[in-house]
Formats: sequence, structure tokens, C-alpha cells
Amino acid sequence: MTRVPLALYAQDPILEAGVRCQLRSRPEIELLDPGEEERAEVVLVVVDRLDDETELLLRRLQRSATARVGLMTGYLEENVLRTTVECGVAAVIRRSEANQDRLVSVITALARGEGVLPGDLLGRLLDQVGRLQRKVLDPRGLTLSTLTVREADMLRLVAEGLDTAQIAVKTSYSERTVKNVLHEVITRFNLRNRAHAVGYLMRHGLI
Repeated sequence: MTRVPLALYAQDPILEAGVRCQLRSRPEIELLDPGEEERAEVVLVVVDRLDDETELLLRRLQRSATARVGLMTGYLEENVLRTTVECGVAAVIRRSEANQDRLVSVITALARGEGVLPGDLLGRLLDQVGRLQRKVLDPRGLTLSTLTVREADMLRLVAEGLDTAQIAVKTSYSERTVKNVLHEVITRFNLRNRAHAVGYLMRHGLI
């Protein structure tokens, strides 16, 4: 079994001792000592509340650490969602839900590149993303995928095997416009050709 090297940052010694006690016996986790943080694959920040000091720590970790960051907090207040998104936090867990198995599950999920949010926080995030799409992106013809609606439509037609002329007919644009749009996407994502573009964007869920 490959153990996950974990760096722990706690708001006070009691919180740190509690988490270390929970994780010390688990073979999935390698608890790192102070000074070994650069080896961490996962960083867990443990606080009672998300205050200014914690936000500064999260921003420092975002700038300097290659590890994925999780936050365990006693209270999920209104600013938690905004701050965690801005600071690149990949998992949030309530302290009241953080038994030993749950902690290990969150840490190993982070090590696999996954994200973890409580259900109510995920619901708020999806609501905010939906409002962003409707109020900001839709009026400008943009999507969250970083592709415009026009770009996504044309690439889907490429994926269906249509050539430039057929795409122009389907979309009511000139062939020159189709070529320019597809060339722009290929250049922006540093891809080789249309086939590479379709494969890359489908693998990453962008079309």
C-alpha cells in the first residue's frame, strides 16, 4: 500500500493533537513532522472558524505548495465557499463529521486528484455556477468550458465527421469563418490539428 504523505496545519495544539491521534494508526497515511512539509502530497488545514489568519495560510499554500489542500472547519459560514474556491482548496469537511474513516477517505480522495464537499456546500456552489452561467456568460456567448458556444458547436460537428464545407452549411457561417474559429481553438490549446483538438477537448469534458 502506498501511504499518502500528509502535512497538518492546525489552529491550536488541541486540534492538532486530536487529528494526529485519529490518523497515527492508519496505514494509508504518513503523518509528516514539522519541517517535512515539502514532501506532502496532501495538506490538511484544521480550524474552528475560517478567519483572516487561516485565509492567509490557504493563500500561501496555494502559491507555494504543490500538494492538494483540504480544510476541516467547525463552522461552514457564508464566506467559506468563496474563500475555498479562491484559495484552491480541493476538499472541505466539517469537524463534526470527521471521524477516523471519514478523514482517511477525504485525504486519499485528495491524493487521487478528487474533490470533496459537504452536500449543502456543493449545492450552493452549483447554484452560484448556474447564476454565473446565466447572468454573465450566456449574454456574451461564453461557457464555463472556456469555449464559446460557436466553438463548441463547430468542434462537435468535427467530432461527427463533418468537413469545413458541411460545418459552414450547418452553422450558417462562411467556410473561412469555420477555418478561423477552429484554428483559434487549436492554437489556444496548443494542439496539432482538428483530430487532436476533438480528442483533447472530449477527454477533458469541454465538449
